[in-house]
Order: sequence, then C-alpha cells, then structure tokens
Amino acid sequence: MHEFLNAAFTFPAVLFGAALVVVIAFWLLVLLGAAEHDAFDTDLDADAVGVGGVPVTVSMSLMVLIAWFTSLTGSILLHRAGATGGTRAALATLVLGAALLIAWGVVRSLVHHFRRRFPAEVPPSRQDFIGQVCVIRTGSVSSDFGQAEVTSADGSTAIVQVRRLDPHGTPGGLSASDGLGVPDARGSRAEKTLLSGRNTAEAPLGAGSTGLLYAYDDEGEFFWVAPYDAALDPGPSVPPSASPTMSPSASPSAGARPLSRAASRRSPRRPPTRRSAS
Repeated sequence: MHEFLNAAFTFPAVLFGAALVVVIAFWLLVLLGAAEHDAFDTDLDADAVGVGGVPVTVSMSLMVLIAWFTSLTGSILLHRAGATGGTRAALATLVLGAALLIAWGVVRSLVHHFRRRFPAEVPPSRQDFIGQVCVIRTGSVSSDFGQAEVTSADGSTAIVQVRRLDPHGTPGGLSASDGLGVPDARGSRAEKTLLSGRNTAEAPLGAGSTGLLYAYDDEGEFFWVAPYDAALDPGPSVPPSASPTMSPSASPSAGARPLSRAASRRSPRRPPTRRSAS
C-alpha cells in the first residue's frame, strides 16, 4: 500500500491522478443532471486526433484513465529499479510520454472498432421530403406564402414552408400550365404527375387539399408544391416480363387449330325434331 501511494503521488502519475479526479467529478455531475455528456463536442475537434465518432468527454475520460494506469505502473517500476537523480527524472519523462502515446493508441483503436460496429446514421435531410405527398394547412398557397404538413419515412409529421409557381406565368417566362420539370433525380413520380395538363396545374390549393413536393429551394428554405391528384399517379411501372403468361396446362396443343371469329360466334345447332308417323 505504501508503494502504491508513493507512486501515485510522484511524477508523472500525480499529473494524471489530478486529471482523473476532474473526470470523476464531471461524470458525477452528469449523473446528477447538472451537466451534459456531450457538453464539449462543439468546442473540441476529436476527429483531428483520430478519436472522433464518440462524445469528446468519453474519449478524453478513457485517455486519462489509461494514461493514469500506465504512468502508475511505470512509476512503480522506477521505484523498484532504485533509479535516482537525473536518471530517474529522465526515465519519468519517458514514462509520461509513453503513457500518453499508449492511452491515445488504445482509445483510437477502441473508437475505430466502435465506429465499424455501430456506424453513424445519416441525419435526416429536407431533401428526403422531395416526391412526398403533403396536406396544405393554410387557406391558400402562393409564390410567397404557404405551409403544409408532410409525413416522413419514420411516421413523424413536420410542418414545412411551401410555395407555388404562378399558374398563369412566372417572371422567367415559365408557366405551370406548360409542364413543370422536376430538378431532382428522384422526381420521376412528380414529373409524370405535374405534366398531366392545364387543369391539374391550375387547380386551387387550399386548406386540406393534397399537394406534391417536387423541389426544394435552399436559399428561401421552402418547397415547391403542385396540386396532386391520385388518379393521375402512374404508379410503379410493370416490366414486360411481369405480364401474366399462360400455364403449360392451359396452353393449346400444337395440333389444335384455333377457332375463327365467325365460328366462335356461331350458335350451336339444335337437334332435329322427330315427326310422328301419321
């Protein structure tokens, strides 16, 4: 016990021991709700040292713990070696550098395996709403006003800002009745619906009506919307190979001749009636 305390309160273990006390106090505050576990994520860039992908507090806490244990082990070995004076100071400095390198290497390896096993999910984007059907929540939608409710893939709903091109013409010379192209690779469904004709393009958009989000304006932070009619949705295309075919049992035999159209419409003959002998 005396050897452990002597090594813990000597250089370099005493430096990491003080840092370990701060780490323990921080996680106690987190447990009490007085601090957040990711409080320093915006202040420090962990990716620069190869330990990104987890909260900075987690990676730094592991580094401090591993460095303290490594420096404590090195201090005990120095004490048993009996080195004194300048030799001990030089060896203690080497232990300090080795503890930092070992702690960084271990934490970097742990974070690397953690990111491989639990890859980061792609954060949701407003671009995910393009091609989705929405419900208008304002009395009308114009080129400078409108809101709609859209349902995301996970079932949650969001209120988004929507705008509509003037059906009678726009400053750029494009009118909605001319057919609107969809500037997105995922907008084939929207493109087929929007090119349906003048009546759909000029249909009113009011509260409760259905619209189709077909583009997003990054500068204005709103979606372009157009009236949506489910009857005009072409739906998924069916490849020719998916057309129904006749089963072998139902196919006509090779020697059978198909009936002509006239023969197929010919009524069956009645059996001849027998006349009684007079």
